[in-house]
Amino acid sequence: MEIVVSGIRPTGKLHLGNYFGAVKSFLQMQENYQTYFFIADIHSLTTHPTPADLQGNVRQVLAEYLAMGLDPDKCALFIQSDVPQISELYTYMNMNAYLGELERSASFKDKVRAHPDNVNAGLLTYPVLMAVDILIHKADYVPVGKDQEQHLEMTRTFGRRFNNMYGVECFPEPKAFSTTGELIKVPGLTNQGKMSKSGGEGDAIFFDDEEEVTRKKIMRAVTDSGPTELNQIKPEAIQNLFDIMKLVSTKDTIEHFDSLYNTCEIRYGDFKKQLAEDVLSFVRPIREKIQSIKSDDTFLGKAAKTGAEKAIDSAEKTLREVRELIGFKRFY
Repeated sequence: MEIVVSGIRPTGKLHLGNYFGAVKSFLQMQENYQTYFFIADIHSLTTHPTPADLQGNVRQVLAEYLAMGLDPDKCALFIQSDVPQISELYTYMNMNAYLGELERSASFKDKVRAHPDNVNAGLLTYPVLMAVDILIHKADYVPVGKDQEQHLEMTRTFGRRFNNMYGVECFPEPKAFSTTGELIKVPGLTNQGKMSKSGGEGDAIFFDDEEEVTRKKIMRAVTDSGPTELNQIKPEAIQNLFDIMKLVSTKDTIEHFDSLYNTCEIRYGDFKKQLAEDVLSFVRPIREKIQSIKSDDTFLGKAAKTGAEKAIDSAEKTLREVRELIGFKRFY
């Protein structure tokens, strides 16, 4: 069976963009592929979280994954730091990653600009760790957003380099995967690009937000003064809100507001009120399930242990092969 690997940093709470950009496809993948989904707590150390924050965020994301339908019996849902083989392979692969290519990484450049006082080695070698997360399970596919395509290409580069160096076919070249045939990008509410926590609290619709918070965010979303010509092309900020509506609203609702826009009769207040209620109707049952699971220590512990055991079994097989190829052989 073909293998799929993906993960999400434990940055607190999942939002609508995470769900439609990743989790929704995970639910389909776990039915048809051998899947490894991990909570990337090692990656998060580049931002120096406190122990309490890190543990709380991991707990939150684990509960959210489970509430959204990931099944520990169907997939390997694990916490990255529970699999020590990842850190070992990260060490080996760093020896074959070069300064110039790491410095050219778009994510590294972005982080340097945003946090010039925290340019640590982990940020520089971030693509290597991302590659290891994929290569250690010999993944065939990786569900990635458009902003992650460069990292996936770097993963293929590191895998090919190792294969060429040792004259083997140890690592396959993973491909981008999307159940719809295209990589989904959910827009944010502040017209800064895709929905993201880095865009500020007002940019993303979090599943764990209180309902009134969600309403206020949507009502404050960027709009313009309204259309002035029949059937005019929607500006990006307005199209973004319609794109979100397409994810959560009925076909009739979408067609209704699209028609109002095309005839210059749309009232953005009414449009955003409807969008807010449709978003809440979609989010509400998932939010309630998150709260229930998050308070169940036994269920969370069992799920994490089951996932770690599956991931360790896979990772250790790869690592034994890598150690032997490199030349690490014990004399005892």
